[in-house]
Amino acid sequence: MDEGQAYRPAPRHPGTGEWRGIVIITGTDAGVGKTAAASAVAAAAQAAGLRVAVIKVGQTGTADGGPTDTDLVNRLAAPHTCRALASYPESLAPLSAAKVAGLAPLELYEVVDAVRGAADKHDLVLVEGVGGLLVPMGVRPSGDPWTVADLATTLGAQTIVVARAGLGTMNHTALTLEALDRRGVTAKVVLGDWPVHPGLGHWANFTELVPHLVGALPAGADRMDPGVFQRSAPGWLTPALYGVLDDWRVWAEDVPG
Repeated sequence: MDEGQAYRPAPRHPGTGEWRGIVIITGTDAGVGKTAAASAVAAAAQAAGLRVAVIKVGQTGTADGGPTDTDLVNRLAAPHTCRALASYPESLAPLSAAKVAGLAPLELYEVVDAVRGAADKHDLVLVEGVGGLLVPMGVRPSGDPWTVADLATTLGAQTIVVARAGLGTMNHTALTLEALDRRGVTAKVVLGDWPVHPGLGHWANFTELVPHLVGALPAGADRMDPGVFQRSAPGWLTPALYGVLDDWRVWAEDVPG
């Protein structure tokens, strides 16, 4: 997909949304498109008139001085509030990155307080983790590690699982959904990187995942012009996430290639 190219026609009537308050955004792995998905939900919710905050729990890999996840969210969606609760130089799990850098690890209940504080001032708070669901994020007061799964359970928050569309996604997605279900956490799936030219495997995975899907982003969405991204985002999401995508059969027929 060319940079700046809209994936689908810009929608005119964003959905009313079912997910409000605090929503966790996790992934089946690193590099699956969590930040682009968070940006899309933020853009669609703001188009529907909501006041939105995006919180990156732990930003890692800042040593190279390049754009961060919060930079990307601000560029693509420009939410009312966007911040990282901690930043670490190395591209490691946040707890490991804190240890390597000799910095204080994220404490679970300090994160909980920060998220709940944001929820008092916004209609929707999107909380993005790092990597997958069970990556060690920080420590509890006892010193034991905690994960995004623990954060979702403590907050009682609905969770969006961002997954790849290609090979391996069925196993990784099923494991993530099962882990959340065992914890009593409501979860749905967004495909983070639907290819311009999907193959048979992509379509087979899509068919299996449809009952869980609330959205699908095109590969390269994070490189779009911000105006195009914001106009297009509701077309990638179902009404539950403030979008207009209410018929997956029509969506499939519209996919290029």
